[in-house]
Amino acid sequence: MPKLDPRDRKVKILATTGPACSDSEMLRRLFLAGADAFRVNMSHGEHEVHARTIANIRALEKEFHRPIAILADLQGPKLRVGTFKDGRATIPHGATFIFDRQGEPGDATRVELPHPEIFHVVEEGQRLLVNDGKIRLRVKSVSNGQITCKAEVGGVISDRKGVNVPDAEIPIPALTDKDRRDLSFAMDHGVDWIGLSFVQRPDDIAEARKLMGPRGALCAKIEKPQAVRRLGEIIELADGIMVARGDLGVELEPQEVPPLQKKIVNATRLTGKPVIVATQMLESMIESPAPTRAEVSDVANAVYDGADVVMLSAETAAGDWPEEAVMMMDSIARQVEKDEGYKSRVRMLDTPPDPTLADALAHACMTIADTVKINAIAVFTSSGSSARRVARERPAVPVMVMTPSVQVARRVALLWGGHPVATKDIGSFEEMIAKGKRMALRHGFAEEGTRIAMLAGVPFGQAGATNLVHVVTVQGDELENYKG
Repeated sequence: MPKLDPRDRKVKILATTGPACSDSEMLRRLFLAGADAFRVNMSHGEHEVHARTIANIRALEKEFHRPIAILADLQGPKLRVGTFKDGRATIPHGATFIFDRQGEPGDATRVELPHPEIFHVVEEGQRLLVNDGKIRLRVKSVSNGQITCKAEVGGVISDRKGVNVPDAEIPIPALTDKDRRDLSFAMDHGVDWIGLSFVQRPDDIAEARKLMGPRGALCAKIEKPQAVRRLGEIIELADGIMVARGDLGVELEPQEVPPLQKKIVNATRLTGKPVIVATQMLESMIESPAPTRAEVSDVANAVYDGADVVMLSAETAAGDWPEEAVMMMDSIARQVEKDEGYKSRVRMLDTPPDPTLADALAHACMTIADTVKINAIAVFTSSGSSARRVARERPAVPVMVMTPSVQVARRVALLWGGHPVATKDIGSFEEMIAKGKRMALRHGFAEEGTRIAMLAGVPFGQAGATNLVHVVTVQGDELENYKG
């Protein structure tokens, strides 16, 4: 088995796959550089290509005996304008521009908008944004199958450019026919997380959950103002949250996104569910081997805020420096976590335990790690719930998540501080102590004299029975036995 040092970095790195890392060797290099999980973007590429990528990632698991999370990110509905006579047109600043239901190619005064749902919900004074917000239009009137707008910011508009409707909830489901096919493919190939795009309402979560059944975990992407307004309900129904800053930055004013990012991160952290900060984190590294100072600060702030995961998109999927991007993100995160003020910063959010025994014991694990020197917290769990409770407290030491379920082990690979270990279930107190010590030694979290806190439930193997914390010390003879 290849030697792989334990990652004492708490925040996780999610790297997006794509043409720049399509072969198994580059995926291996990204994993060794620090990638803890991989995102497969279903907006691009064929199922055959994605199947090879998933197989290559699973081969890494076998090589290094470390569970790796795979997130399949669904495309979601895409609202687009029609075509133009010359392929494009220029809308002058301040000009009147019309969206209509006619099928003819457009010009500088009008274009088809082949989405009848939009005509039923937009109102005077609302905004329509085209081409990632580069063109900004204000609705003047809606009547007879046309939307008349004034171009507050004009520009070049071309065939099939995207349209954002930030001020209205559009009555279309978050899942298209393509998304349903992609979701079925992802579940059949054992993907661990599904990223759900275009979430506007809690019902969108329920629909995806119904199609997934008991397989996989669901990550809701917060990318629309409508989702922000119902954030609490969406967090409650989802298994995790992604702050999709790219689309949020289109539909909101840019200055609104940073405080909103903190709000989403904090609200998700309170539940113990993983939260991912995504989009444009080291974007200059698509073409440059080094990031800008502003990008470094952006990543660092997400780590200081206590996000579970920071994500790389085009930097690894299509950039010129995918390995260097992962190494840079790893380096930034490690530097932040070495900061003397990091522990207090990451705990600025008050996460009081719920009035349950499991929450009280998870909080106790954090207190033990603060009070006496221990090297790790070993959590025995069948569902991952206990591990989420411990990670929510942001303890000062790594959390070894030991579970008999490979699927649970992979899912918790996105959890702050979590080090997943897929291992057989325990049946007794003595077996818990022996296995906890053995796994700590095997995974590099223990040496002679090391103390480890263990969290489990009696009777063993029963979900939801967390009722035990025990601190053990690794003895010299146990270390020798392990080496032997």
